[in-house]
Amino acid sequence: MIPYSVLDLSPIPEGGTATDALANSLALARHAESLGYNRFWLAEHHNMTGIASAATAVVIGHVAGGTRTIRVGSGGIMLPNHAPLVIAEQFGTLATLYPGRIDLGLGRAPGTDMNTARALRRSLDNSDNFPQDVMELLAYFAEAGPNQRVRAVPGVGTNVPVWILGSSLYGAQLAAHLGLPYAFASHFAPAALAQAVEVYRETFRPSEYLDAPYFMLAMNVFAGETDAEGRRIRSSMEQAFANLRTGKPGPLPRAVDDIDAVIDPMTRAGVDEALSVSATGSPQTVAREIETLVSRYAPDEIIITGQIHDQAARLRSFEIAAQAMQGLASRRAVAAE
Repeated sequence: MIPYSVLDLSPIPEGGTATDALANSLALARHAESLGYNRFWLAEHHNMTGIASAATAVVIGHVAGGTRTIRVGSGGIMLPNHAPLVIAEQFGTLATLYPGRIDLGLGRAPGTDMNTARALRRSLDNSDNFPQDVMELLAYFAEAGPNQRVRAVPGVGTNVPVWILGSSLYGAQLAAHLGLPYAFASHFAPAALAQAVEVYRETFRPSEYLDAPYFMLAMNVFAGETDAEGRRIRSSMEQAFANLRTGKPGPLPRAVDDIDAVIDPMTRAGVDEALSVSATGSPQTVAREIETLVSRYAPDEIIITGQIHDQAARLRSFEIAAQAMQGLASRRAVAAE
C-alpha cells in the first residue's frame, strides 16, 4: 500500500474562531489516525485571518499530545523565518516528548507577505541561505562532535526526519543533492510538478538519510456521497483561493451551490489551474481520479489536503479518501498475483 497522509492548515471557518479551527484539527488528526493515515502535517502561515497554524510547533505538540500513533509534523516550517537553532530546539523537544513520531518539513518561502516577513525579525535575504540553514539544522539533530560549542538541547541526537518541500525545481535539486525526502506542493502550485519529480529522481544522491529517492505527492480531495456534493464542498477552497488572489483573504467561506455565481470566469480559470491536482466528487469518482494521479506520478506517498468549511463533511471526505487508497492497494495486490 502507498502510505497516505494529511496536510492541514487548521482553517478558520467563516462564522467560527481560531479555537474552533484548532479543535477541528485535533478531531481530524484523531479521525485520520483511526483510518490508517501515516502522517498529520501542519503548515506555517502568518498574518492570515483564515489560518490558525501560525505557531506551527505549538500546534504540532497539541496534535501529537492528543493522538497516539500517527506521525505529526510540519508541511512545512518556513526556515527563512527562523534561526536553525531555534527550530532544532523546538523539534528536538517535540521528538523528545513524542519519540519516533515527529517530522520536520522545510520550505524556503516566507509563508506570508513582505511586511509580515519583516515583522518576523529576519532578513528578507535569508532565502539565499536556505541550503546552509538546512545543513546547519541537520547537524543540530545529529550526535554532537567533541568540539561542538553550540548544541540544541533537546535536539542533539534526536535525528528528526527532515523533508524538503517545494513547488519549483529549486527544492527538487536541493533534496536530491542532500539525499533527503521531497514533497511537492502540487495541491496549489502544480505547474512544475512533472519536471521537478524527474529532476529529483534523476539527480538523487544516496545519503545517510535515504538510500533512494522518496517522493510525496500533495493533492486535494473533496469527496462527498455524490459528484454534486463533492463539487459543492470544493467551492469553499475555490472561494478562498479567489479571495487570496484578489487581495481579500479571510476565513474559509461557506460552500455554495453555484461557484460561477461568486467567482468571475478569469479568476475561476486561475483557481482551476491551481487546484488541478485534485480528486472531486463521489467515492467512485474520487477513487478513479486518485488512481489516475498515482499512476501518472508514481509517488512513494501521497499527502491529502482539503479545506472544507463543514467539519462533518471534512471528516467524511478524508474517510472516503482513505477508502480509495485502501481500494487502490487491494486492486494492485490482486493484479500482482
